[in-house]
Amino acid sequence: MSKTKILYVEDEPFLGRIVKESLEVRDFEIRMITDGNHALNAFKEMNPHICVLDIMLPNKDGYSIAQGIRQVNSSVPIIFVTAKTQTEDLIKGFEVGGNDYLRKPFSLEELIVRVNNLLQLTKVITANSRESISIGLFDFVPQRYELRKGGSVRKLSHREAVLLQILAENQNASIDRKTILMRVWGDDSFFNSRNLDVYITRLRDYLKEDSSV
Repeated sequence: MSKTKILYVEDEPFLGRIVKESLEVRDFEIRMITDGNHALNAFKEMNPHICVLDIMLPNKDGYSIAQGIRQVNSSVPIIFVTAKTQTEDLIKGFEVGGNDYLRKPFSLEELIVRVNNLLQLTKVITANSRESISIGLFDFVPQRYELRKGGSVRKLSHREAVLLQILAENQNASIDRKTILMRVWGDDSFFNSRNLDVYITRLRDYLKEDSSV
C-alpha cells in the first residue's frame, strides 16, 4: 500500500523537524519546504495527497502558495498552520482555497486526525460524485468543486463542496444535523455545529439567485 504524501511548508526548523520525523515514523511520506518561493514547484514535483502550509513564511506566504496550488489542482486538501487567530485571517484562508486550520501550538495527534479526516472526505466526494448535479438553475460539479449558472462559475471550498453534495443527494428531504456533522467534520461538537451554520448560510447566499432552491 502506497504511503500518504504530504507537502509540509514550515520555516521554523525545530518545529518542522519534529513534525516531519514524527509523521515519517507513522508511515507518511513528507517533503518539507522552508522557503515559500519553492513550495509550488515542490507541489508539482511531488503531487501530494494533502498540503500542510504555514502562513507566515519567507518570500511567499501560505495564502499565496494556496492560490498557486488551486490553479494547478482544485481538489487537493490544504491545511493552514498558523499562530494567527483573527477571524479575518481564517476567512481569508478559506477564500484562497484552504480546507482547514490548525492553530499553533498544536499536537501531532490533532494534525493526524485532521489530515485523515480531510483525506477521507476527499475519497467520499470522489467516489460518490456524478459529473454534474442539477440544483434548480445551477449545475454543481462535485469533483471540480464548482457551482455553475449560465456562464458564471463559483469555486467552492472543500467543505462547501462536501456539504452541498450531501444536500444535493437529499433534495426535497430532511437530513439530520448530526449525520451531516459526522460526515463533514468527523464529530458533532458544539464548535463544529456552529461552523455548520456558517457554511449553510454561505451556501444559501450562493444559491439565492434561484428562489426555488
